[in-house]
Amino acid sequence: MRKRFRKVIDMWLPVVGVFVGIVLGMLLPVQVPAVYSSYMSIAVLAALDSVFGGIRANLDRQFKADVFISGFFGNAVLAAGLTYIGNRLDVPIYLCAIFVFGYRLFNNFALIRRHFLNSLRGKPEQPDLQEDSKEE
Repeated sequence: MRKRFRKVIDMWLPVVGVFVGIVLGMLLPVQVPAVYSSYMSIAVLAALDSVFGGIRANLDRQFKADVFISGFFGNAVLAAGLTYIGNRLDVPIYLCAIFVFGYRLFNNFALIRRHFLNSLRGKPEQPDLQEDSKEE
């Protein structure tokens, strides 16, 4: 029973952190200049992708903190770099990052949802057959 409780705490802690961050972001009077709006949108999308990938990896019992942290910052730096290069060239390259992060975000969310639905139905967990990245 205690091990199951620990698993639930480990899984929901990132979700609670995301919601606390959203609430703090709405309550604190921080304004981002419009010039940086594309950078912020990419940063938020990269962070959400990493969080949902981490939750998915935890459900698959493959979570590694070092991979999560490196993926979190690596995704953010790569996406910000693409956005910067695109702005300098006057080409909206950041749209490819939005597409990729959006695809991975929805894919991870669908797999998390299926995991919970299977656990509610009482079905045994089936191995994940998706080849997409889980923690990055």
